[in-house]
Amino acid sequence: MSGPLKAAWGLTAFVVLAGLVGWLVTDRAIFAVFLVLGVLTAVGAVVTGRLERAADRPDAPKEGPTP
Repeated sequence: MSGPLKAAWGLTAFVVLAGLVGWLVTDRAIFAVFLVLGVLTAVGAVVTGRLERAADRPDAPKEGPTP
């Protein structure tokens, strides 16, 4: 897991936690937006992690007709 990917997961946790605390303390549903943004950030981190792992894999040998 790279540094930027760790930062994305940290940002996800922070945004979701801030949304929950804000919603519970103020009882205003506008903080649900933080939860949605946290989920979107998590989806981005998952996609980035998959692409990062796919880039680390060696390419499959290319087979074709032999001359």
